[in-house]
Amino acid sequence: MSVRKLKPITPGQRFRVVNGYDAITTDKPEKSLLAPRKRTGGRNSQGKMTMRYRGGGHKKRYRIIDFKRNKAGIPATVASIEYDPNRTAFIALLNYQDGEKRYVIAQNGLQVGQNLVSGSDVATEIGNAMPLKEIPLGTVISCIELRPGQGAVMARSAGAFAQLIAREGKYATVKLPSGEIRMILSECMATIGAVSNSDHQLLVSGKAGRKRWLGRRPRTRPVVMNPVDHPMGGGEGRASGGHPRSRKGIPAKGYRTRSKTKASNKFIVERRKK
Repeated sequence: MSVRKLKPITPGQRFRVVNGYDAITTDKPEKSLLAPRKRTGGRNSQGKMTMRYRGGGHKKRYRIIDFKRNKAGIPATVASIEYDPNRTAFIALLNYQDGEKRYVIAQNGLQVGQNLVSGSDVATEIGNAMPLKEIPLGTVISCIELRPGQGAVMARSAGAFAQLIAREGKYATVKLPSGEIRMILSECMATIGAVSNSDHQLLVSGKAGRKRWLGRRPRTRPVVMNPVDHPMGGGEGRASGGHPRSRKGIPAKGYRTRSKTKASNKFIVERRKK
């Protein structure tokens, strides 16, 4: 994987850094695994704006991803590594031996023609999915379930990975990308390896128009608003914002909003670093 810095032939390309897309093998998605994706523009079912600074953007079709990896014991071959406009990670098209095709999140180092399999008693190789109770300690994993059969919910974005550090009783202890150390049921599935497209964090848009292509409208800074619009608004001249806080008055920068009575608190061994 690599990134390319473009030559400054236009103002928008002067600082632009793009993905080299070395890992991508095709630009044609599998039609049977596409679904329509309707844009909301930040509006709810009543047409009222509930999320600001959204709207426009290029038309996209959703790729149906298999997060559950529940075709146990049936080998599959990686047919292609593809770009997905709905996520930062690349996706892999799997051709199963029984004829079915599925998309999965591609792991770093996954190659076309490689054989993958999920379930119990499978080899600890990149791209294979298995329960946490069967993964060797210290292994780098991604696409982790939180409840058995739920499907992957953690460590799914570009370059993300977690590490299995211990097992005790029916729980496995996992260090998550945020630095949080958490206990997860050993029956939950996880995929071996880190998520692909680890260079995503190095990309630079180069111009504001690219944000518009992605469906983001210009964001107004709170300090330039009026007091009626935001707690940090108002004041004579260029007044500083005072204590940083959200539109609803919740403090930012270090204020903890997690509930002290949340049921899952007992599974967190160590909180993420500030």
